Formats: sequence, structure tokens, C-alpha cells
Amino acid sequence: MPRSEQLRFHVEGAAEVCALLVRAKSARWLLVLAHGAGAGMTHPFMENLSNELSARGIATFRYQFPYMEQQRRVPDPPAILTATVAAAVQTAKKAAPGLPLLAGGKSMGGRMTSQAASQHSLDSVQGLVFFGFPLHPPKRPGTKRAGHLAKVTIPMLFLQGTRDTFADLNLLRPVCAELGQRATLHIIESADHSFHILKSSKRSDADVLRELAETTASWAETIAKQ
Repeated sequence: MPRSEQLRFHVEGAAEVCALLVRAKSARWLLVLAHGAGAGMTHPFMENLSNELSARGIATFRYQFPYMEQQRRVPDPPAILTATVAAAVQTAKKAAPGLPLLAGGKSMGGRMTSQAASQHSLDSVQGLVFFGFPLHPPKRPGTKRAGHLAKVTIPMLFLQGTRDTFADLNLLRPVCAELGQRATLHIIESADHSFHILKSSKRSDADVLRELAETTASWAETIAKQ
């Protein structure tokens, strides 16, 4: 069974936030995992994803953004969000020395992680993982939110559902192609932005979580060889 450790760390310009390190003895990587805009680090998706990742050798460091910690509905300004990502990475690095680092998150958490990486504040991170990259708001297709990705110099894994209304695949595919070998796009048939899938697919949400974890673990091993 993986070991869980509750931690706290300070965010510059904000307050302290809580974090949770889940690490099995067999862990080969540590993923600094940010939550989405509407739910915190203990949301069932985050919990279940962490368990699946742990079973495949990836420890997780989940953490709260300040607004979620303070039970506010509106997310913090981008500067605070990216500062939180950077502080989380530094705290995770100290909490699990020796494990190579990945960073990313669900939806907004992943986008803010990429923003932080584009500002060169995640120097110790070897790759980014996006669990549903929010390329644009629903029914407002566009690629403006992807502009900063050109400044990210490390490998990126995009895990995206075909029914995700936050990322038209006809727009996301060209974005990833333009990023070249730095970007890997893994598409999950019939999954929406929350990675729920249609009953007609004859698969379950648990199957999708396993696919997310397995794909992340396989991708991490490929970038380790680069």
C-alpha cells in the first residue's frame, strides 16, 4: 500500500496551502498534480487517479490552490496560480528527494502548470502531463490559451477525450503537431472533459482511469530514455 503524508507549504503573495504526498515503495517518478477549477485535491477523480498512478510506479504530490484552500469559488489570479505551482514543485522535490519529477494537472491545473513552465520556474521538472487540457471555453473554440506552449521546452503529454467540450480536437491536433516531438497526444474515445464515457462504449470510468495511468507511466519511461 502507498504511504500518505499530509504537508503544507507557503505560496508567495498568498497564504499556506495543504498538500498530500502519496508514495509507494516501488515509485519511480513523482507527479506534482494540480486540481481543476471547480474541485480540490480530494475530489474522487483526483483520489482515484492518484491510486491508479501509484499502482504503476508514479507517486503523486497533490495540492490546493489558495482559493480552494480558503473555500472561495473564483480562482486566484494567474500570477498566484503559477506561483502555487512553482512552490508545489519545490516542496515536492524536498519531500521526495531522488525521484525524478513530472508536473501537470486536471484541466485548469494542467494549464497553470504549463504557464509556470513557460516562465521557466519549473527547472527540475522533466515532463508535463495534462489530464484534459482546456484549450478554450465550451462553445467558444480557439487556440489563444495554447500560445505559451511554444515556450515550454520539456516533453508534454496531452490526455484528451473525444467529447471534451473544452478542446476541439480539430484545433488541438494542429497545436500538438506544431510543438513537434515535445508533444504527445493520446485520445480517449467517447470521454468527456471529466473523463466520463458513454455506456455504449462498453467500458467504464474505471477503465479510463487505468488507461490514463498506464499511458502516463509508459510515456514517462520514454522520456527517461531521451
